[in-house]
Order: sequence, then structure tokens, then C-alpha cells
Amino acid sequence: MAFPKLSKLELQIMEVLWNNGPTAIRAIQESFGLKCRPAYTTVQTMVYRLETKKALRRVRKIGNAHIFEAVISRDAAKARLVDEFLSMFGGRMQPVMAQLIEAGNLSSKDVADAEKLLRDLAVKKKKEG
Repeated sequence: MAFPKLSKLELQIMEVLWNNGPTAIRAIQESFGLKCRPAYTTVQTMVYRLETKKALRRVRKIGNAHIFEAVISRDAAKARLVDEFLSMFGGRMQPVMAQLIEAGNLSSKDVADAEKLLRDLAVKKKKEG
């Protein structure tokens, strides 16, 4: 399934669903902090847009409240964001890695973990191929 492009607010709504499971619009809206809580109608509009994008779906109705659940996974969302981010660098990871190293945000352990993931992926591909 093609993953839809999501706005910041849409991702925040999806985060509520990923963390809480099936949730009503009112509960989604109330999960935002008081200082940054969008209006109910704003959350409702965004939920309906997410439904149109097939990122979530209605699973049942309790009284007048529709209950929604995420259709796309958090991992799929992360992968889409990373792909979009890397596209700003022509798909190249080297400039990103260099910036992370220079800023002190990449440790030796991070590099070791990445190398292990690469080795594991190579073994997996070899078994499949």
C-alpha cells in the first residue's frame, strides 16, 4: 500500500491512535495538552482527512461517537518520513551522517548498531536470494 503524506497534526493524531488503540475523536482531541489543544472541529476534520487517505478507519460507533483505529503502522510512517528527509539530500545518507557526527549526535555505539543492522540485512538477503 502506498503510504500517504501526513501533516504534523495528522502525525500527532496518528500517534494517539498508535499509543492508545481505537479511539473516539473527543478522546483524541483531549489527549493534546491544554496549551496546544486544537479545537474539536479541527481534530474532527483531520480525522476525516486521514480516513480519506486510508491512514485510519472507523471500527465502530458508540452512541454518537465513531471510534477510529490506525490502518498504517508507526514503522511505515517513520520509513516515509526518513525517505522524505533523505530526498532533500538527493537520497544520500553521507551528508546527514556527517552532520550528526559534527553535532555530537552520533556515538560509537550508534555506528556499531548500524553496522550490525547492515550485517544482519546482508545475511537475510543472502538467505532469500
